[in-house]
Amino acid sequence: MTHRLVTTLAAAGMLYAARRYFRDWGTTKAESGDSLPGDELVRAPMLQATEGVSIDVPAGQVWPWLVQMGQNRGGLYSFERMENLVGLQYRNADAVHPEWQHLAVGDTVRLVPKHWLGLAEGIALRVVDIEQGRTIVLRADSARRAWDVVWSFHLVPRGDDQCRLLVRSRLALRHPGEVVFAELVGPARALVTRGMLIGIKRRAERQRQAEASAATASARLHGVS
Repeated sequence: MTHRLVTTLAAAGMLYAARRYFRDWGTTKAESGDSLPGDELVRAPMLQATEGVSIDVPAGQVWPWLVQMGQNRGGLYSFERMENLVGLQYRNADAVHPEWQHLAVGDTVRLVPKHWLGLAEGIALRVVDIEQGRTIVLRADSARRAWDVVWSFHLVPRGDDQCRLLVRSRLALRHPGEVVFAELVGPARALVTRGMLIGIKRRAERQRQAEASAATASARLHGVS
C-alpha cells in the first residue's frame, strides 16, 4: 500500500513538473502571460497553455497556412501517420490551396470526422473572431459540450522578414472530476500543438525558399543582375 502511494505521488509530481514546461512550450514569460484576443471568452480558465515558434517568413505568408487548417481541408500539419492510426483521416497539405482560403466568423474548423468513436457530429470548432493576417479565434459549442474551450492563433510580426506564431488554449470545465482527465491529456495536446507549429514553420519557410530560388533563376535567365 505504501509503495503504491509513493509511486502515485511520484508520478503526480513528475506530471506537475512536466506541466509547468509543456503548457508554455516555446514561449517567453511575456508571451505566455500576455492577454490575447479570445481570452475574454473564457474568463476564469481551469487550464491555459500557450505555445509558440519563430518563423523566418513575414506574417502575411504564414497566414494562408492557418486559414486552410481543418481535418477536411489542409489538415493540422502535425503527425499525420499517428493521427490516422486512430481514424482521424488527415491529409496534411504541403501547398497553399486557393479553394481553402476563405474563412469567416461562423465557419467551422473540423478537428475530428463525423461518427469518430461514436460521436455523430465529430468535433468541430466555430470561428468566433478573425483579424485578417493576424488572429483566428476558435471556440467549441459550449452548449453541446461538458467543457468550454477556446483555441486561438496569433501572428506577431518581427521586422520585415520574421514573425512569431502563438497558439493559446483556454479550457473551462463544468465538473471537478474532469480536471484530472484534462491534466492527463495535457502532454498529448502539447505534443500535437508543437508538431503543428513546426509543421507550419517548415512549410512556410520552404515555400519562401522555393519562391526565392525561382525568382533568382528567372533573373539569371533574363540577364538581370
